[in-house]
Amino acid sequence: MMAIPVTIADDSLLSRKTVRKALPPEWDIELTEACNGKEALAAVAAGKAEVLFLDLTMPELDGFGVLRQLHDHHAKTVVIVISADIQPEARKLVESLGAFRFLHKPLQPDQLRQTLADLGLL
Repeated sequence: MMAIPVTIADDSLLSRKTVRKALPPEWDIELTEACNGKEALAAVAAGKAEVLFLDLTMPELDGFGVLRQLHDHHAKTVVIVISADIQPEARKLVESLGAFRFLHKPLQPDQLRQTLADLGLL
């Protein structure tokens, strides 16, 4: 089996590290990191984001902007939003734009594992 291309998009190095550490060790992936929405979209365009872990609050282009562009271009990327923004409106918007799941920061490894299992990725 081929490794799954995965991108973690978050402007916080600490947050990216937290997501990296929460990834199941047996999950065969090729990991890319993005510091903002533009880098995240570039990773998707380059085929490096079959699964995209996406923060909502980022410089240059926020997570909502990334979701809108993916939604408009029918990208097949599976988006899992990881955000501290727990406003119901944010959550609704994220879901309407096609995100698979909304996970809260700080990320819990068991929540992440369950989400990946729900997707059939584990």
